Amino acid sequence: MSTSIGKLRLYEPHPDLVAALTGSNISILLGIPNGDVPNLASSPAAAASWAAANIPTTLPVSAISVGNELLNSGDPTLAPQLLPAMQNLLAALPAGSTTKISTVHSMAVLSASDPPSSGAFHTDLAGSLDPVLDFLYQNGAPFMINPYPYFAYASDTRPETLAFCLFQPNPGRVDAVSGLTYTNMFDAQLDAIRAALDAKGYTDVDIVIAETGWPYKGDADEAGATVDNAKAYNGNLVAHLKSQVGTPRTPGKSVDTYIFALYDEDLKGGPESERSFGLYKTDLTANYDVGLAKNGSTAAPTILAPSPPQQSTLQPSRGATPTGFCQTTAAVPGSVQGQQVPESSFCYIPGGAVQRRADAGTWRLVWFGVLLCLAMVAGK
Repeated sequence: MSTSIGKLRLYEPHPDLVAALTGSNISILLGIPNGDVPNLASSPAAAASWAAANIPTTLPVSAISVGNELLNSGDPTLAPQLLPAMQNLLAALPAGSTTKISTVHSMAVLSASDPPSSGAFHTDLAGSLDPVLDFLYQNGAPFMINPYPYFAYASDTRPETLAFCLFQPNPGRVDAVSGLTYTNMFDAQLDAIRAALDAKGYTDVDIVIAETGWPYKGDADEAGATVDNAKAYNGNLVAHLKSQVGTPRTPGKSVDTYIFALYDEDLKGGPESERSFGLYKTDLTANYDVGLAKNGSTAAPTILAPSPPQQSTLQPSRGATPTGFCQTTAAVPGSVQGQQVPESSFCYIPGGAVQRRADAGTWRLVWFGVLLCLAMVAGK
């Protein structure tokens, strides 16, 4: 309530958080864990029962995400159940409901994204993805995606790449096909998704950034995970959205964007960065200021010279230095949770990072994987 946050994303229903938000006029993007999708798909009655038990009536629900990165979860049994689950849940909504039904994807749904105008979805996913895209179009629901420029920089630790990822001054990168010039990775990733949707004929389907963020702390081999870089990325992202300048492909069009994450998830295992994406510590104190406080203080855009990488050379595991915008592996997408996937992609989250959001059914502080939406600060 002390911030300009107008929307929050919750990865699963949680009564205590819903009760805390009641009366706040903050709306939520409510998530459904991947493990609950088969039940919703099983019958309209099952979906109606879930809706009655879990959709709050005491605060607005802007959208419901049926699963998180489900098509790239590594469980092939889930994909055929995604659309039936979405259909059953839509039918279970009260008459006149404005809540949209969608699902969240990782950048691994793309087979091409360099340059952004070449954006295309993996043909291997067409059987599951195409019907979902049509469902979104028919029901006016957004396509939700999780882009992370941080992982692009982790694959290419040159100073010019850091500047490109942090919205800092840089020469820009020209899309030779469209002739458009890109000055930041966020816009390039967003426009690659836009190009993929347009190529399928879904020019009227809006995009929502369901997750993006930057860790402020990491292990010694996690290049770029610093307070200065996290403040620069998130602060400049807020300023970029407030400007409503849009992207080179869609100028003047802002996009709802959720920052990962509101709080540190201090009980997580894995690399230090996994516990260090929060804007706030668990004691409610801010890790750094990105200009969201209502008290009049506003963080100025961070346009400092790019910070030097924490390591002077690329680690062998990070692969060769990419040369384009957002290079994506041509292999069939997907990663098995808990298993490392080579970082051959310049634009999707590697397997080691998937554990950060794993399945929302894991009972660690997953409900604190809360994201703030910048729709309000973007003037929407």
